[in-house]
Amino acid sequence: MTTPTTLPDWLAHCARLHPKTMDLSLERTVEVARRLGIAFAVPVITVAGTNGKGSTCAMIESIARHAGYRTGLYQKPELVHFEERCRIGGEPVAAAALLPHFAAVEQARLSPQAQASPPPEGASPAWGGPALAGEIALTQFEFSTLAIARLLSLAALDLVILEVGLGGRFDSVNAFDTDCAVITSIALDHMEYLGNDREAIGLEKAQIMRPGKPAIVSDPLPPASVVAHAAAIGADLWLVGRDFNHRGDRQQWAWSGRGRRYHALSYPALRGANQLLNAAGAIAALEALRDRLPISAQAIRNGLAMVELPGRFQIVPGQPALVLDVAHNPQAVAALAVNLDAMGFFPRTHAVFGAMRDKDIPELLAKMAPLVDVWHCCELPTARAATAAELAAQVQAALAGRRGAPVPVYTHPSPADALRQAAAAADPADRIVVFGSFYTVGGVLKEGLPRLSAPHLG
Repeated sequence: MTTPTTLPDWLAHCARLHPKTMDLSLERTVEVARRLGIAFAVPVITVAGTNGKGSTCAMIESIARHAGYRTGLYQKPELVHFEERCRIGGEPVAAAALLPHFAAVEQARLSPQAQASPPPEGASPAWGGPALAGEIALTQFEFSTLAIARLLSLAALDLVILEVGLGGRFDSVNAFDTDCAVITSIALDHMEYLGNDREAIGLEKAQIMRPGKPAIVSDPLPPASVVAHAAAIGADLWLVGRDFNHRGDRQQWAWSGRGRRYHALSYPALRGANQLLNAAGAIAALEALRDRLPISAQAIRNGLAMVELPGRFQIVPGQPALVLDVAHNPQAVAALAVNLDAMGFFPRTHAVFGAMRDKDIPELLAKMAPLVDVWHCCELPTARAATAAELAAQVQAALAGRRGAPVPVYTHPSPADALRQAAAAADPADRIVVFGSFYTVGGVLKEGLPRLSAPHLG
């Protein structure tokens, strides 16, 4: 095999290695991490949950950076460029910086046997399992996680933040130990992998907890399985409403926890009804690590005021108004609907909609249909996605029996084309909402942030 020389080449190589895009087990990741000797010398915060993971990670990163710490962040998926998955000091890493770490993973997975050296200090309990011999086939996600983890482990950092992709128990991120686990909201998503109810899904996510280490749960109604697992392994459980709380008015809010309070906090720059819960969880995580990473009240205020995360109820100035949201499961879309309803009056709402075929599309539409006057369904560049025609048919089914004027439903070959058509048909006072998938939002961001301008302004 010719050694890949570019990041796209490495990603293509990774995609060919394993017949499955997803393989729920940790053995392969743990073994290659063992061969690479990956270990973190600085505090690690691992964040899992159905919704709110990305926002919580971004807030932790922003607060820590405003406190003067150098942060490393692993998050996924990207919106446009793979390099978005890894940030150091708040900036995406360059593609070239990732290449030697992809090469190191390749060499390690091809090694005929595991290194005989003992696990590094602070390694995951999974390191204690039997070593695998011979060549190891990794999924693209496992391969890229290992490459980014190696980069972060060798960088000069003060804090590492790792976002879990799916579940917790078998996610590749769980191959690495953590100093503080954070679990955000728990809802029904990825049920074919994680279980059919919140109790089963919660137990999967709770596996990122570690004995004796802080475990922050910002879901106001956590499944009993999460609480029980924390007790069973002896994790230091922090529950919102018990161990930390938040309250506020229209101008500011306050946080209180175990012996410490913060008053006159700025609301997070990230918009949306659930962001205060995410912010409360982010502060709790940093408070739990205060002995190693002291954080000032001013760093919290500045960090929340300056945090950025594209595609989370992101409102783009212009005419018509443009809202970008990666909401792709019923809980997230319900929150999106609440946020849209709170925006005020718009004569018409145009939706650009693309989604994965395995999502609960009827439930997504049930949340959004009352708010949308025109639908633009689009193709997405992945085999998992429902076609534009399939989405249009489901939209029509959701609208059956609706009284009033007919609701137009269109199909388009891409999110960008759907947005162009929606903008051309919209009045300046209307709004356009792009939602349903990271691919949908990413598709309209490929050429940069859209700036819509009403015809009379052009």
